[in-house]
Amino acid sequence: MVSAASSHPALLIFDGDCGFCTSAVGWLRRTLPAMPEASPYQWTALGDHGLSETDAASRVWLVVRDGGGAVRRLGGHRAVAGLLTHQPVAALRLLGHLMNLPPFSWAAALGYALVARYRFALPGGTPACRVGQS
Repeated sequence: MVSAASSHPALLIFDGDCGFCTSAVGWLRRTLPAMPEASPYQWTALGDHGLSETDAASRVWLVVRDGGGAVRRLGGHRAVAGLLTHQPVAALRLLGHLMNLPPFSWAAALGYALVARYRFALPGGTPACRVGQS
């Protein structure tokens, strides 16, 4: 179980039961030069990171701890933007910063919401990827 005592300054928390999410994290690990530790929420001590199971099941989270003990929790498209803003490649950092500024943030939020809602139909997706849908 991943707790807040981890030595990594950032942790990406995702839905480990979702094939699409697991595939996406694998792709990020292979693609991003500076990928933080990533853990399925099902194996993470969520309370140590200030999250509930409901929070974690609803979206991806990036939990960033600075040296002084302050914690930032970024969810959904802001988690993706946070991943990008901490990359050594300038173009990726720029993209991450743009994802936090209107009108780009609106498009990023919409894009994230659409992917999250229909992730079961995307490559790697399974019926277990359905969130909050009956």
